[in-house]
Amino acid sequence: MSAGQAISPELREWLVAQLAAGHSVPSLRAAMQTSGWRDDAIDLALQGIEGQAVVVPAAEPPPAEPSTAGLPGPDLSNSPLYIDAGDRRVQVLQTMRHPRVIVFGDLLSDEECEGLIAAARQRLARSLTVETQTGGEALNVDRTSDGMFFERGENAIVTRLEQRIAVLLKWPIEFGEGLQVLRYAPGAQYRPHYDYFDPGEPGTPTILRRGGQRVATLVMYLQEPGQGGGTTFPDVGLEVAPKRGTGVFFSYDKPDPTTRTLHGGAPVLSGEKWVATKWLREREFI
Repeated sequence: MSAGQAISPELREWLVAQLAAGHSVPSLRAAMQTSGWRDDAIDLALQGIEGQAVVVPAAEPPPAEPSTAGLPGPDLSNSPLYIDAGDRRVQVLQTMRHPRVIVFGDLLSDEECEGLIAAARQRLARSLTVETQTGGEALNVDRTSDGMFFERGENAIVTRLEQRIAVLLKWPIEFGEGLQVLRYAPGAQYRPHYDYFDPGEPGTPTILRRGGQRVATLVMYLQEPGQGGGTTFPDVGLEVAPKRGTGVFFSYDKPDPTTRTLHGGAPVLSGEKWVATKWLREREFI
């Protein structure tokens, strides 16, 4: 047998793998003959492999879906097209199980969108993010929007919207943070991030004293940009278009990346995007 036809461990592993994939011994023999292998070398390579039991590894179980027990969110067990949110019938446009994402249509009227923008416009400032190192707030280069917060129940539109959200998501008004309104000018974005507070950061215990962990997020689109500005979920390749009056809701059963709730605001390419965000906590937010 020539050196070029030495029977290596790698060759034997390859043959075993082909058997496991369903190829027959005669088909392997024919393939080796076609490739120029001599019969004596083929016999040696297949020695001990013919008739060998092939052990097929058990398939890994699919990742467990997040639990929805004890979390905000509507009952989707009957695949409803519409949900009664008290003062408004809201559309269910899209759902995903893991991450748990629901896109709502007709969540706000045009008048409500305009009213929130008008009330927020005079109070805009460069958006801050919660600083988990200290428990305070800080500028973040990943977030290039302008924003402000309404207190719960601050005006008639906010009060009406908070009540609607509470009915829609089956979560008490008191468990929600104040409504945040953001404006994204051309080029502004919010790079992918998680909304829960990292348990490993030193400032997190201070943050949690105000209402526990965040457990869900609702982003509502008040004004559509000309182009760009979608809400992205990089882990699952999902992008939600920022259509006015629509909202995207997602929940997370634990503060961990396995929830697959990494998300961001894609750069606005033209026009302005305005959004209102409601974060929901485990208990009353004070």
